[in-house]
Amino acid sequence: MAAHMMLLERFPAFRAAQMRLENTTLRRRETGFDAAKVKIVTIKTVVNVVYKTTEQNISDAQIKSQFKAMNKDFRATNPDKNQTPTPWKGLVSDVRLQFKLVKVTRTQTTKSGFGVDDAVKKASTGGIAPFSPKTHLNLWVCALTGGLLGYAQFPGGPEATDGVVINYRAFGTIGTAQAPFDKGRTATHEIGHYFNLRHIWGDTPDCSGSDMVADTPNCAGPNFGTPTWPVVTCNNGPNGDMFMNYMDYTDDKAMFMFTAQQVIRMQTALDTLRGGLI
Repeated sequence: MAAHMMLLERFPAFRAAQMRLENTTLRRRETGFDAAKVKIVTIKTVVNVVYKTTEQNISDAQIKSQFKAMNKDFRATNPDKNQTPTPWKGLVSDVRLQFKLVKVTRTQTTKSGFGVDDAVKKASTGGIAPFSPKTHLNLWVCALTGGLLGYAQFPGGPEATDGVVINYRAFGTIGTAQAPFDKGRTATHEIGHYFNLRHIWGDTPDCSGSDMVADTPNCAGPNFGTPTWPVVTCNNGPNGDMFMNYMDYTDDKAMFMFTAQQVIRMQTALDTLRGGLI
């Protein structure tokens, strides 16, 4: 969330847009908005590969493998959703979004790696600017430093940096994708942020935070690896943390669901600040 916090500090208009979006989301939730009845929307998507080495210049097949994975995740057609614990099976929800690859750009750089300062999104700092970010989701695939898997810009931020950045070792399901992040779930997680989802623990370590979603239990912090259910924190027993939610930090094979209330948040973002994508 470091990139998100930096934008909030630097851009008052972004803070204001986020507040308006939260208010709209709350009103929808209170009035019983039924996200399951909205039309299915196809998001035009651009992949910007920024590479220094031949290995980092990932193949078209690897790119296609990412789209196959995340289209299943966002339509809740992923077979592993059946692993959802019984108390939450009824919450597993179809976001009614799908993604179509319309353009791939390839940019060779002299930089060995990028951080969360958006350098990969600017030609002057070794990257490439987004393609029509108001109407297209831009995904940058590159080497990221510090063990970072990816990061995203929330709705309402500057167009010049809008989109999602993914480590080339955590993109897709073949090629350079490395276990335990080789099932395409890093992109699923980060695109969740792009559509205004927060981490399920609310980004605080003491049970005081909130992801502003009513059907994800409060939890003390991120889960890692492949936990055994239940993991009880913050007095959230008997079912515990929803660590199989895409917005936790578990391994790719351990996450496999969005909830109904998370879908409302994403649909609200799409209907407002992300409306140009429709």
